[in-house]
Amino acid sequence: MARTDPRRKEATHERIVEAAARAIRRSGYSGTGVADIMKDAGLTHGGFYAHFESREAMLAEAADRAGAESVAISAKIAAAAAPDEALQALMHAYLSDEHLHNPESGCPIAALGSEMPRQAPEVRRAATRRIKEMIDLVARQSPEWGQPGAHERALISVAAMVGTLILARAVDDPKLCDALREAALSHFTPANG
Repeated sequence: MARTDPRRKEATHERIVEAAARAIRRSGYSGTGVADIMKDAGLTHGGFYAHFESREAMLAEAADRAGAESVAISAKIAAAAAPDEALQALMHAYLSDEHLHNPESGCPIAALGSEMPRQAPEVRRAATRRIKEMIDLVARQSPEWGQPGAHERALISVAAMVGTLILARAVDDPKLCDALREAALSHFTPANG
């Protein structure tokens, strides 16, 4: 009897998780079915349980992957900017037209936040871990990093970024969408910046 090459199984697993990470951001948790994900990954539905114990286990991995991708992109943006401009660069990228119009490759919290309370504990745990990483990344970009109140300001900044993106995606008025994003950026831009 032929055995499956472990590297091939791992590569297939990765394809499924990648497809699921895109799908949850595009269609939400409840709109993401196993059959569609397997099809998107180029596989048959029957192979799903060779990779995951349950749909929730797959969703947890997908949430973790989507969050890791989002944090990694934000970290790259911050690292590419001058230290005193990193936070602004990160915020501008987060609230950009590109991020606004591409939820399937963007921040999963902005795409899925309202669904999170109804998810399995392992899905919420994965999302929580990545939210904490994003808050820490934003805090480290602050000129006040290490000072009292810096972490609290990072909490507010992340909440404002996510909330602004959710509202900007929710409205059907392009002028209001732009005004929301511009107001948030203006509020968080230093007066001398």
